[in-house]
Amino acid sequence: MPRIGGRGMPALRLRVGFLVIAIVLSVFGARLVQLQGFDPHSYAAMAAAEDLVEVELPAQRGDILDRNGEPLADSVEGRMIIADPKLTRDKASEIATFLSKRLGIDYFSALRKLREDSRFEYIARRVPATQATQALEEAEELGYVGLSSERDPIRVYPADDVAANLVGFIGTDEPLAGFERTFDSYLAGKDGSATYETGGGARIPLGDSSTTEPVDGKDLHTTIDRELQWYSQRVLRAAVEQSNAESGLVVVMDSRTGHVLTLADDPTFDANEPALAPKADRGSRAMSDVYEPGSVQKVLTVAGLLDAGLVTPRTRLTVPNSLARQDRVIHDWFEHPTMRWTLAGVIAQSSNIGTVLAADQFAPGQLRDYLLDFGLGQKTGVGVRGESPGLLPPGPTWDDQTEDRIDFGQSLSVNALQMTAAVNTIANGGVRIDPSLVQGSATTDSGETVGTDQAQRTRVVSEEAATQTAQMMEGVVDPETGTAPGAQVEGYRVAGKTGTAQRANPECGCYDGTFTVSFAGFAPADDPRFTVYVAIQNPRKGGGGGSLAGPVFSKVMGFALQRYGVQPTGTKPAKLPVTWGRDR
Repeated sequence: MPRIGGRGMPALRLRVGFLVIAIVLSVFGARLVQLQGFDPHSYAAMAAAEDLVEVELPAQRGDILDRNGEPLADSVEGRMIIADPKLTRDKASEIATFLSKRLGIDYFSALRKLREDSRFEYIARRVPATQATQALEEAEELGYVGLSSERDPIRVYPADDVAANLVGFIGTDEPLAGFERTFDSYLAGKDGSATYETGGGARIPLGDSSTTEPVDGKDLHTTIDRELQWYSQRVLRAAVEQSNAESGLVVVMDSRTGHVLTLADDPTFDANEPALAPKADRGSRAMSDVYEPGSVQKVLTVAGLLDAGLVTPRTRLTVPNSLARQDRVIHDWFEHPTMRWTLAGVIAQSSNIGTVLAADQFAPGQLRDYLLDFGLGQKTGVGVRGESPGLLPPGPTWDDQTEDRIDFGQSLSVNALQMTAAVNTIANGGVRIDPSLVQGSATTDSGETVGTDQAQRTRVVSEEAATQTAQMMEGVVDPETGTAPGAQVEGYRVAGKTGTAQRANPECGCYDGTFTVSFAGFAPADDPRFTVYVAIQNPRKGGGGGSLAGPVFSKVMGFALQRYGVQPTGTKPAKLPVTWGRDR
């Protein structure tokens, strides 16, 4: 029997085949219209993106300069080494070996980056320009492709350890201490970027590219005198080592402007090699450490008494060998019979008992008000991270017993710059000037604006009271009447005050048998130009404020006077009577 419709089947299959072909062609046609007609740019961009590279363009970090424009921190030419892993992957092991030998980088870290699934990897940062150029030239000669470099400035500290405790240092990717960290935003500027098209591992000259130029950071101009800072650190180090002390500090301030010319700490560190120094030595003890000021405090007590009209330099005091007060007995630093000292004699001989007897004239709370005006118990606000405000007991806890001890420098604590600014108030005719470490003004990362433009002046005591206090302080360095003849500066009148104080141990809440010895003063005494403060912590070989800190003061003050061409005033030192009547 013949098959029904057998002759029609080929025609059916042919029609179905044409239909399938038409559908496929329609799909391709529609896709072509979409690519070329509706969204050509996005697809072109997707194709190009495979060969686009974005590179960071680091801003030039601002320099940190001393008052004369000498660099304490600056940036030199450096390069970053960049890899295109798409091109370095095949020879990653060889290239990593080469770079680790030439640049001293970690082999395994470089190997991992050279094999990454990307078109851009940082292989090394802040490589000296000459070293980077030589390495890339050698790599090209060896047939290694996919390596390039871009500008990447290197931070250096040309003065090494000079002012390192203030300047700080930078880690691999961020500032870690000092001004570098405090003023990071001010110094850093804003990085830029460059995006460009590559082909075959090289930049296509006429390819797509865009560049956002970096904005360089601002220079930070400090008040520090690099040469004076260097000299002060060397003199201080010698004293610390000779006395086998734990640490020491020296502050030099321009008496008229409040500019801090030196803020020296020992031990210190080389800012180019911070990791070689203990962490405790990388900050500024002069700003963060607090301690009882001891007898240097007496000049503030006496200045307040003079200003209030309660005493004169010739006020007569009968000073016993010991003084029973409340539940305590006050002693002087040396045994003596009952003495008839004037107030000038009390300061010259640094008598605790005589100071307490004189300070009995204060009304309740009066001394505390003066000390607040002198700047104690509050930060100086010069822009140093970690500055301590010290400790001035609050009014409710300020009783007679507390005041007796504070009269001669115990039961309160200060930082070194705080105490320098307080003594400088006497040098500046009774007007306190806020100390400054930055010339002009600069804003910290915390938003505080600091600098000489922000410094305030505050009248604390009268000019007459300041002059009388200075004249009494001259007796301290007089070899016939005082405790610190070693603080004299040849040819100049010097006003000063020694300090020796027990150190409080926070662990036991007691004095632990160690001491702070110090000396503060200014010169010329009758026309002050500089105020210098020296403090040495725990001199294990002994020594006091006069014998140990006084000679450091003398050397640093003498250097400062000569460096700035300050001439002696040619006047004779004040000679105030130190005793009255006959000694018993």
